[in-house]
Amino acid sequence: SMHMIFTGNPGTGKTTIARLVAKYLKAIGALKGGQLVEVSRGDLVGRYTGHTAPLTNSVIESALGGVLFIDEAYSLYRGEQDSFGLEAIDTLVKGMEDHRDELVVILAGYTREMEHFLTANSGLASRFPNRIEFPDYTAAELLDITHRLAEGRGYQLDESCNAPLLGYYQRRQAQDARTAGNGRLARNTLEKAIFHQSRRLVAEPAAELDVILPSDLELE
Repeated sequence: SMHMIFTGNPGTGKTTIARLVAKYLKAIGALKGGQLVEVSRGDLVGRYTGHTAPLTNSVIESALGGVLFIDEAYSLYRGEQDSFGLEAIDTLVKGMEDHRDELVVILAGYTREMEHFLTANSGLASRFPNRIEFPDYTAAELLDITHRLAEGRGYQLDESCNAPLLGYYQRRQAQDARTAGNGRLARNTLEKAIFHQSRRLVAEPAAELDVILPSDLELE
């Protein structure tokens, strides 16, 4: 079985790796389509009785030949009283069995919540033998990501940005890595810096157009 569970905090690269898995499985001939269909609870769980199973089956059909990626999969199970969520899970398990040779399912979410989710259906845990934990990025890794993102946008961070950025990322990750955002934190920090840099250039038209300075950083 190639079904997988990706656990870890937001921004650690789970969706990116899922896309690569889909492309790889197509490249080696394990899947015909190689598409990644990314969904969450709202795409699978209906609003009234009898709506959930057709909705979930429709999503499964769209993913045949590729990978079905369910983000925050634990939200499908909100307890034994959540009949709609349980119906979606039961339908998913049946769909995985019926289409075992043409569908790979990847579930993603927080580590602790995913462990609880796997108790929702007796056949769920055994169908996901491949489990990958995505660790949080270190401050140094986030700094490197920021530099790479900047280069991809045609900018460069002045060396004097490194120390304040490193300190900022260390503080944010230490406070709560679960909500800090990991890779998204780096991207958002760069977006703010580019915005402030553009405003600075209006006042300093002779300044270098592609260089981001410490004064452009917004490190709350």
